Amino acid sequence: MFAELSITSNFTFLTGASHPEEYVQRAACLGLPAIAIADDNSVAGIVRAHAAAREIGRQVAERQALEARDGPIGPPAPEGLTADGPDWANIPRLIPAARLCLTEGVTLTALPQDRTGWASLCRLLTTGRRRAEKGACHLTLDDVLQGAEGLELLLHPPGPAQAADWLAQARRLVGRLGARMHLLMAPEYDGQDSARFDRLTKLADRLGLPALASACPRMHHGRRRKLADVMTAIRQGVRVDELGRAALANAECRLRSEAEMLRLFAGHEAAVHRAGEVAARLAFSLDELRYEYPSEVAHGETPAERLRRLALKGLDWRYPHGASDKVRAMLEHELTLIGKLGYEPYFLTVHDVVAFARSRDILCQGRGSAANSVVCYCLGVTSVSPEIGTMVFERFVSEARNEPPDIDVDFEHERREEVIQWIYDRYGRQRAGLCATVIHYRGKRAIREVGRAMGLSQDTISALSSQLWGFFSSGQVARDRMREIGLDPDDRRLRQTMELVDEIEGFPRHLSQHVGGFVITEGRLDELVPIENASMAERTVICWDKDDIDTLGILKVDVLSLGMLTCIRKAFELLARHHGQEHTLATLPPEDPRVYDMLCRADSVGVFQVESRAQMNFLPRMRPRCFYDLVIEVAIIRPGPIQGDMVHPYIRRRNGEEQVSFPSDALGAVLGKTLGVPLFQEQAMQIAITGAGFSPDEADRLRRSLATFKKHGSVSEFRDRFLRGMKRNGYDMDFAERCFSQIEGFGSYGFPESHAASFALLVYASAWIKCHHPGIFACALLNSQPMGFYAPAQIVRDAREHGVTVRPVCINASYWDNVMEPDGNGGLALRLGFRQVKGLAEEDAAWITGARGNGYLQVRDVWRRAGVPPATVTRLAEADAFAGLGLGRREALWEAKALAGDRPLPLFAGDMDGEGLNEPAAHLPAMTLGEEVVEDYVAMRLSLKAHPLALLRNALTPPGAG
Repeated sequence: MFAELSITSNFTFLTGASHPEEYVQRAACLGLPAIAIADDNSVAGIVRAHAAAREIGRQVAERQALEARDGPIGPPAPEGLTADGPDWANIPRLIPAARLCLTEGVTLTALPQDRTGWASLCRLLTTGRRRAEKGACHLTLDDVLQGAEGLELLLHPPGPAQAADWLAQARRLVGRLGARMHLLMAPEYDGQDSARFDRLTKLADRLGLPALASACPRMHHGRRRKLADVMTAIRQGVRVDELGRAALANAECRLRSEAEMLRLFAGHEAAVHRAGEVAARLAFSLDELRYEYPSEVAHGETPAERLRRLALKGLDWRYPHGASDKVRAMLEHELTLIGKLGYEPYFLTVHDVVAFARSRDILCQGRGSAANSVVCYCLGVTSVSPEIGTMVFERFVSEARNEPPDIDVDFEHERREEVIQWIYDRYGRQRAGLCATVIHYRGKRAIREVGRAMGLSQDTISALSSQLWGFFSSGQVARDRMREIGLDPDDRRLRQTMELVDEIEGFPRHLSQHVGGFVITEGRLDELVPIENASMAERTVICWDKDDIDTLGILKVDVLSLGMLTCIRKAFELLARHHGQEHTLATLPPEDPRVYDMLCRADSVGVFQVESRAQMNFLPRMRPRCFYDLVIEVAIIRPGPIQGDMVHPYIRRRNGEEQVSFPSDALGAVLGKTLGVPLFQEQAMQIAITGAGFSPDEADRLRRSLATFKKHGSVSEFRDRFLRGMKRNGYDMDFAERCFSQIEGFGSYGFPESHAASFALLVYASAWIKCHHPGIFACALLNSQPMGFYAPAQIVRDAREHGVTVRPVCINASYWDNVMEPDGNGGLALRLGFRQVKGLAEEDAAWITGARGNGYLQVRDVWRRAGVPPATVTRLAEADAFAGLGLGRREALWEAKALAGDRPLPLFAGDMDGEGLNEPAAHLPAMTLGEEVVEDYVAMRLSLKAHPLALLRNALTPPGAG
């Protein structure tokens, strides 16, 4: 039997023209027993191929079970298979592999024989990538000679432009590793293949190696040839019609069946059969990867003992007056379930990360599925009491589903890097790495890059990319829109371009780093998956994304950042400094009516999650009066509930305008707390189980399919199954359609209840600070920029509308940060800091404040005493920072421009005759108010002098208006 052992997928970016999953599905159709995805210096795509093979196995098993029960059934065959294929029950085995492109010009396909071989391959790729910049790999022949234990190696023959010493390098390899090597023979489809195979057979004999046949496919089917050429053009930065010899001569470089290979290699059939023999020896599967989480044993305590001790200690901390029997029972239940599944080390790791952050006064807040638990509350991971919600712990850590827990921890966005580097330091670079994020082609990028490759004009590309994207990039809607913007959808080149754009959608473009998903292992991570450098300094990442590690059952700890946490921490510090109030997220006064009154007025500029125009419009209709109302508020203004038309029914029911009813008692138990309207992800999934008769496994596959909808396409299989199930159980079809629409929205944009509860706490905290201390809230917001919806000018205007005195940047009173200072009337005023001055460096501001002493008297003093460059003094003058010295903006600028720059300071201020060196005083015209406001916005993006529209009010007010 033939097996294809050297496939290039689209994870050899801008080269391979097919997804790894497509190769597996095509191999199943062609009857191939095994294939090896071998991308250039990468194993980034193999987990997707592995998952596709596993899915085919599941589909085949389902069909076999049906046939065993009901007898043979006809088409349709399982998805990806054809009913008239050689064997619809063929499940191709994935052989993990990589193509090693060495700096000496030698290319090898490396195939692990066993788990040891996989570890060797991962270490080799880690070595090559850690010594190179992001995206590159510098592997040498010596690296392979020293680290190829457990690998079968396929030696690629020299190309036309190969290094002259290729044969000598090949002999070095053969001399050391020859027993595990073969010479690879692949057709080039140029009419010379027969003679080429004869030459390669002789070369193999000279090297003492057996020859092995491969099609070395770059696409799963010949119809991808055009796309392959387009990607080559994008990679080389030329148009398709300029590719020349770099273009494919034909569409033959595709995955082939055994019969086709035997025909192509007539006279060399042994090389074809040898590929199957080698594949049969390669028994390694990704299923063998046994992920071992760090044991987290400390001071002789087992993980279970340590977790119980910390949880009970936290129980006393969280409930100083004693926890209720209900809470103690919940804690015991959770500890028992965590212990049964062996997840204690995971919770301990999250605890240690949070404990480190708290030891450095870095504010953090846990969210995610398992964060809605008493254990996480007692460990300090989350500040939301699990008594607030109604979800059960098994929703997140389930013995039946055997899924790993999911805890996301948000840290202050300015200080998260401290936490990340602590994780690297504690576990080591060989045991910890960030997940990758695969950047895929989406509408605008696809149109721009394919359009350039196809030779479209820049004007045409701009018009297309600005008007066609997302769901509007194909179909009749796109054709109509093209006509509206003056393009002919029937133009041949334009039509081809849009077909190729549609085809390249979802293709991987490159790897980036995940926002904070850490994989941490007990042993060497670089023997589980290759590690490489990220583009950001001091960061290392693995090549698999979160979906891949979920497929393999690998746990990750999400270390995320949130600007509002920075703001709240700075506000807490200001409250402690100026009012002596010590607060934490968990100890803020709860359920303050004044806070809810403020939110009901939509007075929420800067308040976390409810500051958008959509939320401001919704708040007066929702009229939140308790914390759980905020939980719903956070969850309801999301694309999922909005697309599912759930917002208006909820408001009507809440306001008593519509009767609260449930389609059934079973769904009433699921939807009771949200008045019969599904608002949370958990409810949407429960509807599939309770209403449509999905099994928990089917509901989970539905969730995963929706979550990856943009990458992998249709969910119609689940839609039909869902609607049939709802109809069978007696539900109205209109209700069923709305429910599935809601579930579709939740796939990418819905909130679990625990996420909403964690975010609701930050809504309440930020609203409480704004309500009771608007000046401190504005000061903390400004010191945490950039973040949120609003620019500094809007934050300052809102603060002044709340009665806060805001004072301008002053050379003698300001610091880098905005600060609160006595206003002279027993209150506090907000003093703008140097950070508001555009282009001013923090280091320069430190020198200015450090050298200020009793104050500067003139512009020249800043330059002399602080040692900052004249350009910095000029920026301060442009920001009117010298107004406190009695200098207008123009006078200060005049003096700033007169500074000596890099010339040495004179010993004396006058010449030999005593004549002054200073210029005579200049008489500069005063600036108008309009000019002052404009210059304020240029220098600081805000003005305290006037609102820009105030200057135009007379011109904008209609005659006779009051």
